[in-house]
Amino acid sequence: MVQDQILLNDWHVIARSQDLQPGTVLHKRLLGLDLVLWHDGNKVLAWQDICPHRGARLSLGHVNKDTLACPYHGLVFNSEGKCVIIPANPDQSPPAEACVKSYQIQERYDLLWVCLGTPKQDIAPFSEWDDPGYRKIFCGPYHYHSSPLRALENFIDPAHFPIMHSGLFAHASRPELTHYELESLPDGISFKCGLWELDFNSGNPHQAPLIFNTYDYRIFRPLVAYFKLGPGERRLNVFYTITPIDEDECVAQYWLMVNNTREVPVEIYLDIQNQVASQDIAIVESQQPRRLPLDLQAEVHLPSDRYSIAYRKWLKQQGVTFGTIGGNRQ
Repeated sequence: MVQDQILLNDWHVIARSQDLQPGTVLHKRLLGLDLVLWHDGNKVLAWQDICPHRGARLSLGHVNKDTLACPYHGLVFNSEGKCVIIPANPDQSPPAEACVKSYQIQERYDLLWVCLGTPKQDIAPFSEWDDPGYRKIFCGPYHYHSSPLRALENFIDPAHFPIMHSGLFAHASRPELTHYELESLPDGISFKCGLWELDFNSGNPHQAPLIFNTYDYRIFRPLVAYFKLGPGERRLNVFYTITPIDEDECVAQYWLMVNNTREVPVEIYLDIQNQVASQDIAIVESQQPRRLPLDLQAEVHLPSDRYSIAYRKWLKQQGVTFGTIGGNRQ
Protein backbone atom coordinates (compact mmCIF):
# COMPACT_ATOMS: atom_id res chain seq x y z
CA MET A 1 0.00 0.00 0.00
CA VAL A 2 1.13 3.55 -0.71
CA GLN A 3 3.17 5.16 2.09
CA ASP A 4 2.27 8.78 1.30
CA GLN A 5 0.72 9.83 4.61
CA ILE A 6 -0.50 13.18 3.31
CA LEU A 7 -2.72 11.59 0.68
CA LEU A 8 -3.59 8.54 2.78
CA ASN A 9 -5.02 10.80 5.50
CA ASP A 10 -6.91 13.03 3.09
CA TRP A 11 -10.42 12.75 1.65
CA HIS A 12 -10.75 11.82 -2.03
CA VAL A 13 -13.75 11.72 -4.33
CA ILE A 14 -14.50 8.11 -5.23
CA ALA A 15 -17.89 8.40 -7.00
CA ARG A 16 -21.03 10.50 -7.35
CA SER A 17 -23.72 9.84 -4.78
CA GLN A 18 -26.19 8.94 -7.52
CA ASP A 19 -23.86 6.15 -8.71
CA LEU A 20 -24.50 4.07 -5.60
CA GLN A 21 -28.16 3.33 -5.02
CA PRO A 22 -29.40 0.88 -2.35
CA GLY A 23 -28.44 -2.68 -3.25
CA THR A 24 -25.72 -1.73 -5.72
CA VAL A 25 -22.02 -2.66 -5.72
CA LEU A 26 -19.16 -0.75 -7.36
CA HIS A 27 -15.48 -1.49 -7.86
CA LYS A 28 -13.20 1.52 -7.50
CA ARG A 29 -9.48 2.06 -7.14
CA LEU A 30 -7.85 4.70 -4.94
CA LEU A 31 -4.14 5.30 -4.34
CA GLY A 32 -3.36 1.91 -5.83
CA LEU A 33 -5.86 0.06 -3.62
CA ASP A 34 -8.92 -1.80 -4.93
CA LEU A 35 -12.13 -0.87 -3.12
CA VAL A 36 -15.66 -2.18 -3.12
CA LEU A 37 -18.44 0.34 -2.51
CA TRP A 38 -21.89 -0.91 -1.64
CA HIS A 39 -25.15 0.37 -0.23
CA ASP A 40 -26.81 -1.69 2.49
CA GLY A 41 -30.09 0.21 2.25
CA ASN A 42 -29.23 2.64 5.02
CA LYS A 43 -25.72 3.81 4.27
CA VAL A 44 -22.83 3.60 1.84
CA LEU A 45 -19.83 1.45 2.79
CA ALA A 46 -16.25 1.39 1.50
CA TRP A 47 -14.22 -1.80 1.99
CA GLN A 48 -11.04 -3.32 0.69
CA ASP A 49 -12.12 -5.29 -2.36
CA ILE A 50 -10.89 -8.69 -1.27
CA CYS A 51 -12.55 -11.62 0.45
CA PRO A 52 -10.44 -12.80 3.42
CA HIS A 53 -11.18 -16.42 2.50
CA ARG A 54 -9.62 -16.88 -0.95
CA GLY A 55 -8.99 -13.34 -2.12
CA ALA A 56 -11.83 -12.98 -4.64
CA ARG A 57 -13.15 -9.54 -5.45
CA LEU A 58 -16.19 -8.75 -3.34
CA SER A 59 -17.28 -6.21 -5.95
CA LEU A 60 -18.25 -9.20 -8.13
CA GLY A 61 -20.67 -10.27 -5.41
CA HIS A 62 -24.18 -9.11 -4.62
CA VAL A 63 -26.14 -7.34 -1.90
CA ASN A 64 -28.81 -9.27 -0.03
CA LYS A 65 -30.77 -6.90 2.20
CA ASP A 66 -28.09 -5.44 4.50
CA THR A 67 -25.30 -7.93 3.71
CA LEU A 68 -22.75 -8.46 0.94
CA ALA A 69 -22.07 -11.96 -0.40
CA CYS A 70 -18.77 -13.07 -1.93
CA PRO A 71 -19.14 -14.38 -5.52
CA TYR A 72 -16.76 -17.32 -4.99
CA HIS A 73 -17.95 -19.38 -1.99
CA GLY A 74 -20.89 -17.22 -0.97
CA LEU A 75 -19.53 -16.02 2.38
CA VAL A 76 -21.89 -13.36 3.70
CA PHE A 77 -20.60 -10.20 5.41
CA ASN A 78 -22.67 -7.81 7.50
CA SER A 79 -22.33 -4.02 7.37
CA GLU A 80 -19.57 -4.18 9.98
CA GLY A 81 -17.46 -6.30 7.63
CA LYS A 82 -17.81 -9.47 9.70
CA CYS A 83 -18.59 -12.82 8.10
CA VAL A 84 -21.94 -14.08 9.42
CA ILE A 85 -22.72 -17.04 7.11
CA ILE A 86 -20.59 -19.76 5.50
CA PRO A 87 -22.92 -21.51 3.04
CA ALA A 88 -20.83 -24.71 2.89
CA ASN A 89 -20.92 -24.99 6.69
CA PRO A 90 -24.10 -23.15 7.76
CA ASP A 91 -23.94 -24.48 11.33
CA GLN A 92 -20.36 -23.34 11.88
CA SER A 93 -19.57 -19.97 13.47
CA PRO A 94 -17.35 -18.00 11.12
CA PRO A 95 -13.77 -17.47 12.36
CA ALA A 96 -13.06 -14.06 13.90
CA GLU A 97 -10.43 -13.29 11.27
CA ALA A 98 -13.04 -13.63 8.50
CA CYS A 99 -13.65 -9.90 8.31
CA VAL A 100 -13.09 -7.21 5.69
CA LYS A 101 -11.08 -4.02 6.19
CA SER A 102 -13.31 -0.96 6.02
CA TYR A 103 -12.58 2.71 5.34
CA GLN A 104 -14.26 5.95 6.26
CA ILE A 105 -16.66 7.38 3.70
CA GLN A 106 -18.70 10.59 3.63
CA GLU A 107 -21.20 12.19 1.30
CA ARG A 108 -20.64 15.88 0.54
CA TYR A 109 -21.60 18.04 -2.46
CA ASP A 110 -23.44 15.04 -3.97
CA LEU A 111 -20.09 13.23 -4.08
CA LEU A 112 -18.77 10.27 -2.11
CA TRP A 113 -15.43 10.87 -0.38
CA VAL A 114 -13.18 8.14 1.03
CA CYS A 115 -10.20 8.37 3.39
CA LEU A 116 -7.86 5.36 3.50
CA GLY A 117 -6.06 6.53 6.64
CA THR A 118 -6.93 8.76 9.57
CA PRO A 119 -8.49 12.06 8.44
CA LYS A 120 -6.45 15.04 9.59
CA GLN A 121 -9.01 17.60 8.45
CA ASP A 122 -12.50 17.87 7.06
CA ILE A 123 -13.43 17.70 3.39
CA ALA A 124 -12.42 20.91 1.60
CA PRO A 125 -14.98 23.75 1.89
CA PHE A 126 -17.19 24.81 -1.00
CA SER A 127 -19.03 27.89 0.22
CA GLU A 128 -21.25 28.39 -2.84
CA TRP A 129 -22.73 24.90 -2.71
CA ASP A 130 -25.86 25.92 -0.76
CA ASP A 131 -26.33 29.25 -2.54
CA PRO A 132 -29.63 29.04 -4.49
CA GLY A 133 -28.42 31.71 -6.89
CA TYR A 134 -26.15 29.25 -8.66
CA ARG A 135 -26.90 26.61 -11.24
CA LYS A 136 -24.99 23.41 -10.52
CA ILE A 137 -23.42 21.68 -13.54
CA PHE A 138 -21.44 18.49 -12.97
CA CYS A 139 -18.55 17.94 -15.38
CA GLY A 140 -16.77 14.63 -15.87
CA PRO A 141 -15.53 12.18 -14.98
CA TYR A 142 -12.48 12.71 -17.19
CA HIS A 143 -9.88 9.93 -17.20
CA TYR A 144 -6.15 10.73 -17.40
CA HIS A 145 -3.32 8.24 -17.89
CA SER A 146 -0.95 10.51 -16.05
CA SER A 147 -0.01 11.61 -12.55
CA PRO A 148 -2.93 13.09 -10.60
CA LEU A 149 -0.62 15.95 -9.64
CA ARG A 150 0.12 16.67 -13.32
CA ALA A 151 -3.64 16.90 -13.89
CA LEU A 152 -4.17 19.28 -10.95
CA GLU A 153 -1.24 21.46 -12.00
CA ASN A 154 -2.80 21.77 -15.44
CA PHE A 155 -5.98 23.14 -13.82
CA ILE A 156 -4.06 25.87 -11.96
CA ASP A 157 -2.00 26.90 -15.02
CA PRO A 158 -3.91 29.79 -16.66
CA ALA A 159 -1.12 30.57 -19.13
CA HIS A 160 -2.18 27.66 -21.36
CA PHE A 161 -5.85 28.70 -21.57
CA PRO A 162 -5.66 31.09 -24.58
CA ILE A 163 -3.18 28.86 -26.42
CA MET A 164 -4.58 25.37 -26.03
CA HIS A 165 -8.25 26.33 -25.58
CA SER A 166 -8.41 29.17 -28.08
CA GLY A 167 -11.99 29.80 -29.16
CA LEU A 168 -13.56 27.88 -26.31
CA PHE A 169 -13.34 30.34 -23.41
CA ALA A 170 -10.17 32.30 -24.21
CA HIS A 171 -8.42 33.25 -27.42
CA ALA A 172 -4.87 33.05 -28.80
CA SER A 173 -5.10 36.64 -30.02
CA ARG A 174 -4.87 37.83 -26.40
CA PRO A 175 -2.58 35.43 -24.51
CA GLU A 176 -1.32 38.02 -21.97
CA LEU A 177 -1.53 36.99 -18.34
CA THR A 178 -1.69 39.60 -15.58
CA HIS A 179 -0.33 38.56 -12.19
CA TYR A 180 -1.66 39.75 -8.88
CA GLU A 181 -1.05 38.38 -5.39
CA LEU A 182 0.23 34.88 -4.63
CA GLU A 183 0.23 33.43 -1.12
CA SER A 184 1.44 29.99 -0.08
CA LEU A 185 0.57 28.84 3.44
CA PRO A 186 0.77 25.45 5.18
CA ASP A 187 -2.97 24.90 4.59
CA GLY A 188 -3.00 25.83 0.92
CA ILE A 189 -2.20 28.29 -1.86
CA SER A 190 -4.20 31.27 -3.09
CA PHE A 191 -3.53 33.52 -6.06
CA LYS A 192 -5.23 35.91 -8.45
CA CYS A 193 -4.54 36.54 -12.09
CA GLY A 194 -6.15 38.35 -14.99
CA LEU A 195 -6.90 36.95 -18.43
CA TRP A 196 -8.74 37.92 -21.60
CA GLU A 197 -11.63 35.55 -22.22
CA LEU A 198 -14.80 35.18 -24.25
CA ASP A 199 -17.89 36.91 -22.86
CA PHE A 200 -20.75 34.40 -23.01
CA ASN A 201 -23.11 36.99 -21.53
CA SER A 202 -23.03 38.85 -24.82
CA GLY A 203 -25.90 36.72 -26.14
CA ASN A 204 -24.04 34.86 -28.89
CA PRO A 205 -21.75 32.20 -27.40
CA HIS A 206 -20.35 31.35 -30.84
CA GLN A 207 -19.18 34.93 -31.58
CA ALA A 208 -18.52 36.25 -28.11
CA PRO A 209 -16.32 39.33 -27.68
CA LEU A 210 -13.23 39.29 -25.46
CA ILE A 211 -13.36 40.81 -21.98
CA PHE A 212 -10.73 41.01 -19.25
CA ASN A 213 -11.57 38.85 -16.26
CA THR A 214 -10.01 38.02 -12.93
CA TYR A 215 -9.48 34.46 -11.71
CA ASP A 216 -9.34 33.95 -7.96
CA TYR A 217 -7.78 30.54 -7.20
CA ARG A 218 -7.54 28.53 -4.00
CA ILE A 219 -5.74 25.19 -3.65
CA PHE A 220 -7.23 23.50 -0.58
CA ARG A 221 -5.57 20.10 -0.78
CA PRO A 222 -2.96 18.48 -3.02
CA LEU A 223 -5.81 17.27 -5.26
CA VAL A 224 -8.66 19.72 -4.60
CA ALA A 225 -8.74 23.25 -5.99
CA TYR A 226 -11.22 26.02 -6.73
CA PHE A 227 -11.52 29.23 -8.64
CA LYS A 228 -13.99 32.10 -8.73
CA LEU A 229 -14.32 34.06 -11.93
CA GLY A 230 -15.46 37.69 -12.07
CA PRO A 231 -16.68 40.29 -12.70
CA GLY A 232 -18.58 40.88 -9.52
CA GLU A 233 -18.82 38.72 -6.46
CA ARG A 234 -20.70 35.93 -8.18
CA ARG A 235 -20.50 34.73 -11.76
CA LEU A 236 -18.83 31.37 -12.29
CA ASN A 237 -17.06 29.10 -9.82
CA VAL A 238 -15.38 25.73 -10.24
CA PHE A 239 -14.82 23.19 -7.45
CA TYR A 240 -12.27 20.81 -8.96
CA THR A 241 -11.25 17.40 -7.63
CA ILE A 242 -8.82 14.73 -8.78
CA THR A 243 -9.20 11.08 -7.78
CA PRO A 244 -5.73 9.47 -7.56
CA ILE A 245 -6.29 5.95 -8.92
CA ASP A 246 -2.59 5.15 -9.22
CA GLU A 247 0.60 7.15 -9.58
CA ASP A 248 0.11 7.32 -13.35
CA GLU A 249 -3.69 7.31 -13.54
CA CYS A 250 -6.40 9.60 -12.25
CA VAL A 251 -9.92 10.92 -12.78
CA ALA A 252 -10.96 14.57 -12.76
CA GLN A 253 -14.47 15.73 -11.95
CA TYR A 254 -15.81 19.09 -10.90
CA TRP A 255 -18.82 21.23 -10.19
CA LEU A 256 -19.30 24.25 -12.42
CA MET A 257 -21.41 26.82 -10.54
CA VAL A 258 -22.96 29.45 -12.79
CA ASN A 259 -24.60 32.70 -11.74
CA ASN A 260 -25.21 35.16 -14.53
CA THR A 261 -27.99 37.29 -15.90
CA ARG A 262 -28.39 35.39 -19.17
CA GLU A 263 -29.60 31.78 -19.12
CA VAL A 264 -27.04 30.05 -21.31
CA PRO A 265 -28.22 26.45 -21.88
CA VAL A 266 -26.47 23.85 -19.74
CA GLU A 267 -25.64 21.87 -22.89
CA ILE A 268 -23.41 24.71 -24.12
CA TYR A 269 -21.44 24.73 -20.88
CA LEU A 270 -21.07 20.95 -20.96
CA ASP A 271 -20.00 20.95 -24.60
CA ILE A 272 -17.29 23.51 -23.88
CA GLN A 273 -16.08 21.70 -20.75
CA ASN A 274 -15.95 18.37 -22.60
CA GLN A 275 -13.89 19.92 -25.38
CA VAL A 276 -11.57 21.58 -22.87
CA ALA A 277 -11.11 18.29 -21.01
CA SER A 278 -10.36 16.43 -24.24
CA GLN A 279 -7.65 18.93 -25.12
CA ASP A 280 -6.23 18.86 -21.58
CA ILE A 281 -6.10 15.07 -21.49
CA ALA A 282 -4.21 14.86 -24.80
CA ILE A 283 -1.54 17.32 -23.61
CA VAL A 284 -1.20 16.10 -20.01
CA GLU A 285 -0.89 12.49 -21.16
CA SER A 286 1.89 13.59 -23.55
CA GLN A 287 3.98 15.16 -20.78
CA GLN A 288 7.20 13.38 -19.88
CA PRO A 289 7.84 12.21 -17.30
CA ARG A 290 4.28 11.30 -16.41
CA ARG A 291 4.93 11.95 -12.73
CA LEU A 292 5.29 15.52 -11.55
CA PRO A 293 8.93 16.62 -11.02
CA LEU A 294 9.33 18.35 -7.66
CA ASP A 295 12.97 19.17 -8.33
CA LEU A 296 12.72 22.64 -9.87
CA GLN A 297 15.91 22.01 -11.86
CA ALA A 298 14.21 19.22 -13.82
CA GLU A 299 12.29 21.52 -16.19
CA VAL A 300 12.60 25.02 -17.65
CA HIS A 301 10.43 27.61 -15.90
CA LEU A 302 8.97 30.89 -17.16
CA PRO A 303 7.54 33.89 -15.26
CA SER A 304 4.03 32.64 -16.05
CA ASP A 305 4.83 29.41 -14.17
CA ARG A 306 4.82 31.12 -10.78
CA TYR A 307 1.66 29.28 -9.70
CA SER A 308 2.83 25.82 -10.67
CA ILE A 309 6.21 26.52 -9.08
CA ALA A 310 4.45 27.49 -5.84
CA TYR A 311 2.35 24.31 -6.09
CA ARG A 312 5.43 22.09 -6.53
CA LYS A 313 7.23 23.75 -3.62
CA TRP A 314 4.14 23.37 -1.44
CA LEU A 315 3.76 19.69 -2.33
CA LYS A 316 7.38 19.05 -1.38
CA GLN A 317 6.94 20.92 1.90
CA GLN A 318 3.83 18.86 2.64
CA GLY A 319 5.74 15.64 2.03
CA VAL A 320 3.65 14.48 -0.95
CA THR A 321 5.39 11.70 -2.87
CA PHE A 322 2.62 9.77 -4.69
CA GLY A 323 2.69 10.63 -8.39
CA THR A 324 5.94 12.62 -8.14
CA ILE A 325 9.62 12.28 -8.88
CA GLY A 326 12.35 14.15 -7.05
CA GLY A 327 10.21 14.40 -3.91
CA ASN A 328 10.74 12.99 -0.43
CA ARG A 329 10.58 9.29 -1.23
CA GLN A 330 12.30 7.00 1.25
